[in-house]
Amino acid sequence: MATRDTLFADIDTMDPDRFAAHLADDAVMRFGNAEPVRGRAAIRDAWAGFCETVDGVEHEVVEQWQPAGATIVESNVTYTRKDGGRVTVPVVTIYREVGGLIADYRVFIDLAPLFA
Repeated sequence: MATRDTLFADIDTMDPDRFAAHLADDAVMRFGNAEPVRGRAAIRDAWAGFCETVDGVEHEVVEQWQPAGATIVESNVTYTRKDGGRVTVPVVTIYREVGGLIADYRVFIDLAPLFA
């Protein structure tokens, strides 16, 4: 089983199965202002689709907090565009675990600079 210590490294591989290994079967993900995606398989497929739009993803964790029941991570994420350009945006991720897997995953981000 994947551990949260490798969560962002696994995401940065852009291998959807590595990200999905962190998720509960009935996990819910909300990415930016998009509609929530429900279920590990659907989240995996959504991440796979997003990965097709970029050539790279790199998380730099700035700070992490773990109040009761949640993990909050502030990071800078650098995306490599298909044209080779790189864009870094600030991101806050909040996730909650049940039974050692992520059940609720929320990403607060403005992707407008990436696609500008």
